[in-house]
Amino acid sequence: MNNIQQSTRPHYPILDGLRGVAAIIVVTFHLSEPLATGHLDILVNHGYLAVDFFYLLSGFVIGYAYDHRWNKITAGSFFKRRIIRLQPLVILGMTLGAIGFYFTDSTLWPLIHTVPVWKMLMVMLIGYTILPVPLSLDIRGWEEMHPLNSVGWSLFFEYIANILYAVWIRKFSKTALSILVGIAAIALAHMAITNGDVSGGWTLNAEQVRIGFTRTMYPFFAGLLLSRTAKPTRIKNALLWCSILVAIVLYMPRIGGAEHLWMNGIYESVCIIIVFPLIVYLGASGVIHSPKEQRICKFLGDISYPLYLVHYPLVYFYVAWISNHKGVTIVQAWPYALLILTGGIALAYAALKWYDEPVRKWLQKIIF
Repeated sequence: MNNIQQSTRPHYPILDGLRGVAAIIVVTFHLSEPLATGHLDILVNHGYLAVDFFYLLSGFVIGYAYDHRWNKITAGSFFKRRIIRLQPLVILGMTLGAIGFYFTDSTLWPLIHTVPVWKMLMVMLIGYTILPVPLSLDIRGWEEMHPLNSVGWSLFFEYIANILYAVWIRKFSKTALSILVGIAAIALAHMAITNGDVSGGWTLNAEQVRIGFTRTMYPFFAGLLLSRTAKPTRIKNALLWCSILVAIVLYMPRIGGAEHLWMNGIYESVCIIIVFPLIVYLGASGVIHSPKEQRICKFLGDISYPLYLVHYPLVYFYVAWISNHKGVTIVQAWPYALLILTGGIALAYAALKWYDEPVRKWLQKIIF
């Protein structure tokens, strides 16, 4: 069956599936990070580019879902819908991070046991709003916007992109949007080549906020532009081929090493600016061949956002264990990593069915 039926404007199931594939790779990236000696030799070296892929997917889906509806909805109702979709799992992720906080005391975070409960609870309550906490409330010591759930920073910039879209950029013509996307692409490439990568955006200071904005502006609004201009065709086996492309991009080892940082910056620029839009176009053009493939896409899509929001509170325990056992090798760590991965997927599915879907249904009733 074709996954594009303009009369009912359904979701793109293959894009949902690709979001799940990228979310699983993000978890493997975070599990490989503490085993590396630095950012140049992480086993899943480009796993952080999944965030940029998520932004591009979000821009595409938001444009597809809302561009034709602005004569029927207001910016206020758009924001209500986005809050209902995003915020329940933000709150759950922050709560899980708070529950596990004092149990992740380690040599890596020696001050955790000195943090008063009131301060931890304050960080949790601020985290519920997805607003970043100042460095004075950095209770973990990693200089993060959200010390209880590291991944919260990307949701902060996701919200900013949504706000810009709803109040301003949705009104852009294709030409104006193309100019914006072109400028954003140049800024992204400059940053990537200058720094050697696009990694960053999670600290509340001028440099990291600049990185966060730069990482968000191109992919999100390139996705929006793609939704307005692409004419999907019919492509067979798109889920398989697009999943392979995503895996190749994210599992690619570091290029150029410490001596030629610019080479890796070029690689990441090409991936974000060219390869990711191509993957999204192919995914949008894909044809679902069987009920089994439909179920796979649905499952991967269903767990993608919950997995992203709930996995890092589990990863903290894993990172603490590695920190407390110096010299742990990948051979020793992989059973624990596999446990975190499978446990994270199970927790994500449980969170979806027992928390996220019921809460969103309840919020829909009381808000609309």
